[in-house]
Amino acid sequence: MSPARVLALLVIWHGVLSLGLFGVGISGLLRAWHALDVVRGAAHAAAVWLAVLSAAAALCIARRAHLGRTLSLVTHYLVFVAALIGLASLLDWFKGLDDLADYAARGTPFLMAFVIVVGYAVRTYERRERPVSPLRRAIGAAVMIAGGVGLALSVGITTALVSWVAKLVAGGWEALGWIGLMIASLFMLRVMWRAPVALWLGARSVFNERLTGWLFLSPNLLGFALFFAGPLLFSLYVSFTNWDAFARRDWVGLENYARVFTIVVQPLATPDQPASEALDIRAYSELFRVHLPGQSFLVGARDRLFWIALGNTLRFGAMAVPLSVVPALLLAVLLNTRLPGMRLYRTLYFIPSIAAVVGVALIWQWMYNSQVGWINYFITSAINAINQVLGTRIPDPQIRWLADSNYALLSVVIMSAWQWIGFNTVLFLAGLQTIPRELYEAATVDGANGRQRFFYITLPMLAPTTLYVLITSTIQALQVFDQVFIISNGTGGPGTSTLTMTLNLYQNGFQSFRQGYASALAWVLFVVIFIFTLFQFRRQRQASGAYDL
Repeated sequence: MSPARVLALLVIWHGVLSLGLFGVGISGLLRAWHALDVVRGAAHAAAVWLAVLSAAAALCIARRAHLGRTLSLVTHYLVFVAALIGLASLLDWFKGLDDLADYAARGTPFLMAFVIVVGYAVRTYERRERPVSPLRRAIGAAVMIAGGVGLALSVGITTALVSWVAKLVAGGWEALGWIGLMIASLFMLRVMWRAPVALWLGARSVFNERLTGWLFLSPNLLGFALFFAGPLLFSLYVSFTNWDAFARRDWVGLENYARVFTIVVQPLATPDQPASEALDIRAYSELFRVHLPGQSFLVGARDRLFWIALGNTLRFGAMAVPLSVVPALLLAVLLNTRLPGMRLYRTLYFIPSIAAVVGVALIWQWMYNSQVGWINYFITSAINAINQVLGTRIPDPQIRWLADSNYALLSVVIMSAWQWIGFNTVLFLAGLQTIPRELYEAATVDGANGRQRFFYITLPMLAPTTLYVLITSTIQALQVFDQVFIISNGTGGPGTSTLTMTLNLYQNGFQSFRQGYASALAWVLFVVIFIFTLFQFRRQRQASGAYDL
């Protein structure tokens, strides 16, 4: 077939595809608009966008521009992915894969017997024995096939295939439509990728290399769009609704944000005047009181827990970040020396960072026990020793770490800082090893002592690493959830002493089912983290003058 005919057929195909996608997208958008279904609306908006891409590809192919080939490949690749997702949703593949994971343990005996591994080793033994005999190859292939079939049967793949075939038949024309769209997309991808069409559209080797690179990046990009950017934008929409995670989803505009930030200040006749006399307690709760000479004020908030959680989170960050950064820097400087056993110490300090948070929190919860915990035991032993040696009468405090609201947040800070120090130490150690040794040698020749070398060489040269560690530690501290959830059993107690913003978000979204309000809290937390990150960038830029935003 001549190039002109092939290109004309490609233009016609893209025109038909564009009209079909546009029609499906617009009709779906209208239905989603009336039903306020944002997810379905976003899917049909993507169909409209693909229709535009297909139309642009048709115009460029008609002009024999290589951009048409690129747009065609992108369009058909995305159409294939969309059709695959549609077919998987129709056939409940995702649920089937979930069930398959539940039964995967049945295949453990086959995996533990190394049937597939042994077969592969037998079949590819030619690295040491050349040539490999046909019998050895046949045995290896048979073992591999037997292992694969046995593994598939043991995990229930036969049942899943029978179920999928039944659902495919029940799907009728819709299933055939998805399959046909997948086959057509794959066929057009093959046509557009082949050398004749590429040459007719003026392709060069650099274009193919670029397309190959984007092809390898596409799974990650699609995963980012579907599982990060998409849910992120959806949560922004939800924050303007009163969605309860089930059916109710009424648009309320900025009401959720107004509830978060609304506070009132009322003067008090007396410092101990009841809050019910100064506030409408049906809408506001007392937050705190301010006592000035001659006048007292009561500060109330619509959501008292948000401000408490914000204060606890900021206090947690103010304590946890220095405790996890400064000791990590000192440990990194110590571990950067050439003393015996430093590799072992580096490993030991990093172990808490890779340990499971649940296990770590449970162990610390036991250590914090006021009766049998090791921490109080060591404090008591130290105080008794001091009293006996010095003859003093220092009382044993018997701190109730997790039951006293004055110490509960500090307990979480100590545990979190202990767990984060190892990771920060590794980062600082990597930064230290990039500092040229010649700088230290020159400073030593000039008469600089250890303290001067640390403050005038090590710290300035570690500025980029320090900035990164500070930013990641701050973000981690402001997003703390696992530790406080386990330590307080999900309550934020005692009282509200360990209630953080993420725990408050969780309680609103997944315990009270106020998903709209929880989404608003999530975006407020995002703004808080962004402000702190921006502030750290600004400070670093002012301090060094070498880092621009």
